[in-house]
Amino acid sequence: MKRRNTILFSLFAVAVCALFVADIAVGSVDIPLSDVAAVLTGNATDASLRSIVIDIRLVKAIMAILAGMALSASGLQMQTLFRNPLAGPYVLGVSAGASFGVALFLLGAPLLGMAAHPAMQTLGTTGAAWIGAATVLLLVLSLARRIKDIMVILILGMMLSSAIGAAVEILQYLGNEASLKSFVVWSMGSLGDVTYAQLAIIAPVILAGLALAIVSIKPMNMLLLGEEYARTMGLDIRRTRRIIFLSTTLLAGTITAFCGPVGFVGLAVPHMARMIFVSADHRTLLPASLLIGSVMMLLCDMIAKLLTLPINTVTALMGIPIVVYIVIRNRSLFR
Repeated sequence: MKRRNTILFSLFAVAVCALFVADIAVGSVDIPLSDVAAVLTGNATDASLRSIVIDIRLVKAIMAILAGMALSASGLQMQTLFRNPLAGPYVLGVSAGASFGVALFLLGAPLLGMAAHPAMQTLGTTGAAWIGAATVLLLVLSLARRIKDIMVILILGMMLSSAIGAAVEILQYLGNEASLKSFVVWSMGSLGDVTYAQLAIIAPVILAGLALAIVSIKPMNMLLLGEEYARTMGLDIRRTRRIIFLSTTLLAGTITAFCGPVGFVGLAVPHMARMIFVSADHRTLLPASLLIGSVMMLLCDMIAKLLTLPINTVTALMGIPIVVYIVIRNRSLFR
């Protein structure tokens, strides 16, 4: 089994590298792989080619890998914590909170005549999304300190998401055509709006979230056998919840803030990792999810560019059949 996993990890690592280069090559103007390699190694002489690869496509490909890793890791944590195969990275309401923040910024501010206010201009869509996601995290953390039953937290998270969704729909109904179009475009997701300056913020936050996920590997393995068993083994359940909640918000909240709500990657990839690696050990599942998530997002980005579709549409079309197949095939998951 160990040798098999080593081979699988090697294959997925090679796939990530190959798809990374292929993703840079694919676009409105196809660039030969040899030219991409020349630019990446600093041997290209064509300035326009270097500009396309370095200034536009490279940052998008890096963002695809970061998004794939972040959403997959957060989805794995949520499925383990809630012992629910249909839990995803947005189950705590992080995506709903980010959407509400963006809705207030794009739809609410114009209604109140505050769209041109300097503070609103400084905040931006990303800042509004982050504030919304962080607000929901603080609310969930405060609830988690008082509630012992993790399923109650799950239900409250779903109800909170529904309530926020209703508020967003009200803002959409009241918003004007221009602001409504901006919000709908944001909700479709995009990897191409990220700049290098933003990437310098995103990468450390994602790495911090992944570091917390790595710290949680042993506690998550203990949680697989139930919270009561984990308590008897000396695990601090509430501290573990806080770490996992914070990790999920850093990972899913950051991707949602900068790229919009990218769906189904965090839900589908952990199941794919369990099926391919035939393991429930998070020492295997976490790195496997990171690699498979990167592969999936790079593939989705390539398809989105080739067909000129929003990234959220492609991830849904790829993710939904995978989830349906795996859930039907593994009906005993988490029993």
